[in-house]
Formats: sequence, structure tokens, C-alpha cells
Amino acid sequence: MADNQSNPGTADTDAQSGKSEPTPKDAPAAKAKPKAKPKPAAKPKAEAKPKSAPKPAAAAAQPVYAPARTASAKPRHWLLLISFLLCVGAPLCVTATYLWTRAVDQYTSSLGFTVRREEAPSAVDILGGLTNLSSTSSSDSDILYEYIQSQELVERVDARLDLRAQYTRHYPIDPIFTLARDSSIEDLVAYWQKMVLISYAPGTGLIEVKVKAFTAEEAHDIAEVIFEESSRMINQLSAIAREDAMRYAREELEVSVEQLKVARQAMTAFRSRTQIVDPSADIQLQMGLLNTLQQQLGTELINYDLLLTSVQEGDPRLQQSQQRINAIRDRVRQERDKFGGGASDSGGADYATLVADFERLSVDREFAEQKYKGALQNYDIAQAEAQRQSRYLAAYLNPTRAQSPEYPRRLLLFGLTALFLLIAWSTLGLILYSLRDRR
Repeated sequence: MADNQSNPGTADTDAQSGKSEPTPKDAPAAKAKPKAKPKPAAKPKAEAKPKSAPKPAAAAAQPVYAPARTASAKPRHWLLLISFLLCVGAPLCVTATYLWTRAVDQYTSSLGFTVRREEAPSAVDILGGLTNLSSTSSSDSDILYEYIQSQELVERVDARLDLRAQYTRHYPIDPIFTLARDSSIEDLVAYWQKMVLISYAPGTGLIEVKVKAFTAEEAHDIAEVIFEESSRMINQLSAIAREDAMRYAREELEVSVEQLKVARQAMTAFRSRTQIVDPSADIQLQMGLLNTLQQQLGTELINYDLLLTSVQEGDPRLQQSQQRINAIRDRVRQERDKFGGGASDSGGADYATLVADFERLSVDREFAEQKYKGALQNYDIAQAEAQRQSRYLAAYLNPTRAQSPEYPRRLLLFGLTALFLLIAWSTLGLILYSLRDRR
């Protein structure tokens, strides 16, 4: 056999030559039919190709391997199988047992709403055709989205429905999916965010809330309380916005009212002090009196001249006429002093000072009255704008009542657990084998 392996070319040549030589049994047949096959001699030439390929030496240089041994289980294989059972199989069995025997069913109640703002059309909008009956306030929706997850809402719902009693009722049976007893408010808020799922679309302002509870009635009640508290929050925001819109107008109106009061009180004090209601009217009366005195003075002067031509110098009528003339002149001088720098009968001030004070007080009063009218008009406009703008919570999906539990999703949780355990076990096995191969 060693000879055959060491000289394979010779063995092949012998085999080919053996095939070409006739055996003793075939010799008579060849003699009986010599002309049946006229071309048997051409085959040896065609099969004699090994002579042109000198490869026996190269074939002899290749090593010969022993046949593979039969595979058998080794200790590392058994360890790998045991690790799979411990790392994957056992946790999966524990997970399945817990999910299907201890995990409490959870029912859901869905609720959908949005914040709407209704605005009544004003006169300008009606004339100009710029009516905007309804619009969505995305900022209010953002506030409401955060409010539903806030501690304030959790405390309000807890005060009304006793959330701690509901969430901790099944803790001895299901400690994973329920709330621990004697938990803090932070733990309650964190668990609330797991039990209340919020879906919010900022572009449309639509908010959908899915409430989970251990009974369908509890989920429905919690959803209703969430809607009521959200409505209260939106009403509070609307009241704050209305108050902000009217506050500045109200403050301006109050300031203008105080200024008008001060101006009118100053005018009243001036009239009480001078006993003059209207200096301009009083001046007109004084001017009329002065004109009358001037006329009387002219008449007396004419009468005096006539008496000089008709009576003698010692006549008593001339003395009486002269006395009347002197009295009228004194009165005219006194009346003229009231318009100049002399004293008057009204508090010792002349008419120029009185008129200046009266005009100053009149300007202050008119300015206060104009400011009051403008502030009152602005306040009326702000009040009308606040009244025609209102926010409210519009529910497009009322709280639903479930008939069958949706949570926990046992198949999904079991599948995810199996996937992650298998990935972890495979990664650990590959790491161990790579370390073993590098030794």
C-alpha cells in the first residue's frame, strides 16, 4: 500500500494498460469478430494523457491526514448547557410563573380632550370680515400636559379617590406592578406617571390620556377626576388671563379717578376761599359795573357844567354835584384797582391773580377729566375683550369603561425578557470562548 501511495503515477499507468490488454476470455471473441470494431486502437492514445503531465513528484509531497475522530460531548459543552439553563431557562420560568400567576390585571380608561378658545366677533371684525370664531391655544395645552403629570394633580386626585389605597392594595401579591406601602409622595408621583400615559400632539393641541387601574371602575373614576381638575385648571388660566387684561386698564382708571378728585377738590377750595364761582363771569359783572359808573360820571359832569352856567358859585347844588362826581370817581378807581395790583374784596387778591389760579385749576381739572374719559374707555374695551374671549376644555373622547384587562402585556414582557436573556447569555459565551481560544 505504501508503494501505491509513493508512486501513484505508475499505478495509474498500469491500470490504464490493464484495461487496454485483452483477457483470455475476451480473446476468442476478438478473433470471432475482427471487423466489428475497426477503431479500438485509438482509445489508448486518447487515454495516454498522464505521460504529458509530470505530476507524480508534486503529489507525493502533499501530507496525508488521519481521518477525523468521532465528536463527543466534553465538560465545557455541559457547562455551556448548564449556564444556558441557569441564565436563560430558569429566569424565563420564573418570569412566566410570575406573569401568569401573581401579576394583577390592569384595566384602562381612555380620555381625549383639547383646549379651545372661543372669541365673539367685534364690530371691526364684522365690518372687515376678519372673524376668527375658534382657535387652539397650544400654550394652554402645554401647560395642561405638564399639569397632568404634576404633584399638585396627584395630591388632588389622592385626596378625592385615595390613590394610595388603590395602588397598594395588591402589593403582597404583586410587588412589582403595584406601589409599595408607606411610600412617599415622590414615589406616588413616579408610580402615577407609569399608570397614567399621556399622548400629546403639539401641532394640533390634542391630548389623549390612558389611565390604568386594577379595576375598570377605578380607572373610569380617575379619568373623570383628571378631566374635572383639568377643566378647573383651564378656567383658572382663563380667569388669570382676563384679570391680566383688565388689571392695567383698571389701574389706569383708578389713577385718573384720583387725579380728577384732586383737581375738583382744588377747584372747590378755590371757590370757597374766594367766594367766586366763575371769575370770568365775575369780571364781566365788574366790567358792567365800571361801565355804569363811567356813564354816571359822564352824566354828573355834564350836569355840573350846566349848573355852572345857570347858578352862582356858592349855590349848594354845585357842591352836591361835585360830591357826586368825587364819589363816582373814587368808586371807579376802586373798581379799576381790582383788575390791577390793588387788593380786592375776595381774600385780598386782585383779579389777575384770581384768574391765573382759576385757569390753572381749570386746566388741571380738564386734563384730569380727559384722562378719566380715556381710562374709562380703555377699561370698557378691556372688559369687553375679556368677556368675549373664553377658554374651555373640549372633550372629543369621554372617559371609557373597560371590559377586559389590557395590562400587563404578558406575552410582550415574556418575549422581551427571553430576548435580552438570550443576548446576554450569547455575549457572555462568546467572550468566554474568545478568551479560551487566545490561550
